Amino acid sequence: MIKRYGDAPKPGQSYTRRPGVYAILHRDGEVLLTHQAVPTSEIQLPGGGIDAGENPIAALHREVYEETGWHMTLQFKFGTFRRFAFMPEYNLWAEKICTIYVGRPTLQMSAPTEPDHEPLWMPIKSAASVLGNPGDRAMMESFARLVL
Repeated sequence: MIKRYGDAPKPGQSYTRRPGVYAILHRDGEVLLTHQAVPTSEIQLPGGGIDAGENPIAALHREVYEETGWHMTLQFKFGTFRRFAFMPEYNLWAEKICTIYVGRPTLQMSAPTEPDHEPLWMPIKSAASVLGNPGDRAMMESFARLVL
């Protein structure tokens, strides 16, 4: 069973399962996060949905690049959680299945290519406190306990 974070599903609401991949990217005691300004201002782990037919690891590299402008190397799979949320940018009620990987940012190639995103470096020890959803926070807290 996959641990749920955040709100319970609303009774009577239909949810579309939406798998996604996200990264904890660490270097020199900091992590690379992304600030998404629209539709709501939120700091997140970089990553996102896996497109139909897309390999999850390819999706992770694509999403990290789109949201931060960085290339990355993958180290290991860290965990999985689910959350139920309304995604206003897609007008979709989703059961998000979030798989978290750990990696290292290797080279910043450009500014983010996805609109309204900005890369943000934070110390590992305080990063969980700024993340916008409880699943991301729990994963970052676990990672911080592992490396600090």
